[in-house]
Amino acid sequence: MDASVRALLSRPGDGELIEAAGVEHLFRLTAAQTGGRFGFEEFTLAPGIVGARPHVHHAHDEFFYVLDGELTVHDGDGETTAGPGGLLAALRGAPHGFRNAGDRPVRGLCLYTPAGYEDYFRQVHAAVAAGAVVDDDMLNEFRNRFNTTPYVR
Repeated sequence: MDASVRALLSRPGDGELIEAAGVEHLFRLTAAQTGGRFGFEEFTLAPGIVGARPHVHHAHDEFFYVLDGELTVHDGDGETTAGPGGLLAALRGAPHGFRNAGDRPVRGLCLYTPAGYEDYFRQVHAAVAAGAVVDDDMLNEFRNRFNTTPYVR
């Protein structure tokens, strides 16, 4: 048993808040906290916001769990809507995307394994704060850094 390993407690509201491309991300657990094993965030999308156009992660898995509202998810074949309790598992190599096509905010959870993709959001946020314009070319450049590619059917 390793006495230096401790359980991690994140209280409501704790974490790192990052807004990137219209999505609020509250990272409750990051790679730095979990030794790269696992990342956990709460996210909020306002009505009409595209969280991510269809894309593919080649180095991590993402799991989306809807708490409130209706999240429109792309699964590689088309779109479907997931309400509270809906779960999307975007395993490595699986095309996926998400948006809020509804008229009220969507709140959900996103889990990453392994962790580290929070750095993508940090970098996008920093670029926008420095004056960069969010467009597909800019997002693709940043996604490339994290072994993520656009999905083209």
